Amino acid sequence: MSGFRPGRTDALVVVDVQNDFLPGGALAVPDGDAAIAPANALARRFATVVLTQDWHPAGHSSFASAHPGAKPFGMIALSYGAQTLWPDHCVQGSRGAALADALDVPAAALVIRKGMNPAVDSYSAFREADRKTPTGLAGYLRERGIARVALCGLATDYCVAFSAIDAAEAGFATSVALDACRAIDLGGSLAAARERMAAAGVAFASSGDFA
Repeated sequence: MSGFRPGRTDALVVVDVQNDFLPGGALAVPDGDAAIAPANALARRFATVVLTQDWHPAGHSSFASAHPGAKPFGMIALSYGAQTLWPDHCVQGSRGAALADALDVPAAALVIRKGMNPAVDSYSAFREADRKTPTGLAGYLRERGIARVALCGLATDYCVAFSAIDAAEAGFATSVALDACRAIDLGGSLAAARERMAAAGVAFASSGDFA
């Protein structure tokens, strides 16, 4: 486990704590609401906090409903590679796309909305799923003099993992507060994601390690 005392060159990215990823939502992460309290507490220790939101147009290409005969959690080949098909979720302007009511991060400096391109999914807060198109987050953090990034939120094995790996690849010292995350764990995806993060140099911590 590896944490640090947050200072002026540190940022926290709170990933996709949205209604559709909470119990009862369209793409609920098991026990997803349990990540909110530690995320709220963690956010108060950082001077720079960024929130992310999945923000899909209706009919997004990652939705199973956009492909006749397809079912959620199946796979399809899109122009940029293999794509998991999801239930319709986090549609722009919907209640499901809204940040969770219990998320309490009043000092957030920026909200990054992702997945807005109808033809390309976007798990990462830094790059779309084509692995080429940037969101601008890396540049924003560099402009603010950020050297280290911690992440928490939903889901550990998808948007948190992709964001953490991209943060590390962008040159930021990167940690994930695992107790402030929850996973989908689809077909062993959590173990695979942890292996990919570790291989990219991402450190694992708990929220209490950032004090």
